[in-house]
Amino acid sequence: MRAEIEGIVDDIKQGVGLLRRHLDWDQAIKRLDWLNNKAEDPNIWNDAAEAQKLMRERQLLEDGVSAVRQVENELSDNIELIELGEEEGDEDVVRDAEEGLRRMLADVERRQVEAMLSGEADSNDSYLEVHSGAGGTESQDWANMLLRMYTRWAERQGYKVEVLEVHDGEEAGIKSATIHVKGHNAYGWLKTESGVHRLVRISPYDSNARRHTSFSSVWVYPVVDDSIEIDINESDCRIDTYRSSGAGGQHVNTTDSAVRITHIPSGIVVQCQQERSQHKNRAKAWDMLRARLYEAELQKREDAANQEAASKSDIGWGHQIRSYVLQPYQLVKDLRTGVESTAPSDVLDGALTPFMEAALAHRIEGKSEGVEDID
Repeated sequence: MRAEIEGIVDDIKQGVGLLRRHLDWDQAIKRLDWLNNKAEDPNIWNDAAEAQKLMRERQLLEDGVSAVRQVENELSDNIELIELGEEEGDEDVVRDAEEGLRRMLADVERRQVEAMLSGEADSNDSYLEVHSGAGGTESQDWANMLLRMYTRWAERQGYKVEVLEVHDGEEAGIKSATIHVKGHNAYGWLKTESGVHRLVRISPYDSNARRHTSFSSVWVYPVVDDSIEIDINESDCRIDTYRSSGAGGQHVNTTDSAVRITHIPSGIVVQCQQERSQHKNRAKAWDMLRARLYEAELQKREDAANQEAASKSDIGWGHQIRSYVLQPYQLVKDLRTGVESTAPSDVLDGALTPFMEAALAHRIEGKSEGVEDID
């Protein structure tokens, strides 16, 4: 077998090993057996909601287990075909089997990404907040660049973006903004983007053309539906109204339609100024608060303490997850995974998916060292 094909086989084996690890293979088989037995119990439908939940879990597990077994069987078949073709000198058989292995590798890589987006809320829509750090106009302009970057990424993915609130900077840029990204797996893709982002460039606002370092933070949390119960005691919340900012229709800046809700026990603050109606903004803000509280619980259950700490820390040195250098050289580097791009303009125009894929793998699997190949 040629060295290139041996490398593909090794990559497929390692990919299958990662899929097994993600499924927690032995526990998944036991759970699937239990769910299959449960499905045969006619009493399960006495509670329709619980039955539907169990059947969804069963389908997901069945799909995951079947996919791994299919890849393992196809891998074995193609290896045998190559060995047989080489023994008999049949180049057509060898070539077809090698092409089959290449297709398998692409399929395994796709399945790895899908497996990384199987968290409890990964399929949900997402809220994304951007906040400028210290530094005035510089960091406010950087926050605006980040807002555009995520909007462009979402558009590339075919997602819809709804701007919920924007606080403009004094001279340029924004102090903060919140957007609602709508689409399947929006939260799953965006969830690792929470943290501090650092920009190094020659400032367009510095008449001496000096190099400046700016920081802005990003915070991501899932949109939750009514089926997820989040108990909020209204006495724990402070509700403020204020006038919407920015250019707009005749009612903008004339009525206190914007709403800010502060959840005192957690310190979480949400705000919405999208609608002209204070009532609608208040309802949306309550939805956002429910989502933030739910995300906080997800963070605990998913053991994402490091990400949470980075996102809630001071917006400055030592807490950044990604660095964007425009001068004196051009480089975007993720400080968690080491993934780099020498085309910052492309990244800032929304080419974020490779960074997200690597961060998802890093978060869920950790470094892939120590993952055993399949036999």
